[in-house]
Amino acid sequence: MKKIIHKANDRGIQDHGWLKAAHSFSFAQYHDPSKMHFGLLRVLNDDIVAPGMGFGTHGHDNMEIVTIPLKGSLSHKDSLGSVGNISAGEVQMMSAGSGIEHSEFNGSSTEEVNLLQIWVFPKERNIQPRYDQQKYDLKTNNNSFVTLASSDKDPSIMWINQDASFNLGTFDKGTTTSYTLKHPGNGAYIFLIDGEIGVDGSILDSRDAVGVYDTDRIDISVRENSQILVIEVPMG
Repeated sequence: MKKIIHKANDRGIQDHGWLKAAHSFSFAQYHDPSKMHFGLLRVLNDDIVAPGMGFGTHGHDNMEIVTIPLKGSLSHKDSLGSVGNISAGEVQMMSAGSGIEHSEFNGSSTEEVNLLQIWVFPKERNIQPRYDQQKYDLKTNNNSFVTLASSDKDPSIMWINQDASFNLGTFDKGTTTSYTLKHPGNGAYIFLIDGEIGVDGSILDSRDAVGVYDTDRIDISVRENSQILVIEVPMG
């Protein structure tokens, strides 16, 4: 097993007033040549958007973009004619494919939105752009991972145009869990949303991350009540 640790306070922190962003990988004004990507995982942004503010119309292409609100609600509209909202407890998948323009904004006048936005390079380029959005239930599935998106053609799970998998779970202090990689040669980027865990002798606190590869299974010890995101991606 090989691993790389990314501590929360080593992320690229940007404060634009209306937007407070923490970049796990090089993005926008933040550039670190040692943090360009983990395998085919290109972006993991931890954003806080002020009430009534947001991202104006902008374009994407040939990128798989997963949005996970942790607090509040984000509104969006796009060049496909889609208009909607995504709230904590939901996840959105956007295959930008051959090209799409969209905007995202906080429709609340009082509450901040905290969201994770994650970009993965696609397997097949220039596909028809598409959206998917689903709810997930961590309480009923406590102490286990819920698969949010994967390459499996399972109607209960959002499909991602890559041999990748997004998995989220809440775990109680004192429990142990493991993640078995679904595709040979893949790695897993474990992002600790809240809590404290141990992975192969390394201790992670809230917003720390570890990228693990050259293994087929990862064992996790839960030292405090924790919410854990595991992003499995090809390494090249």
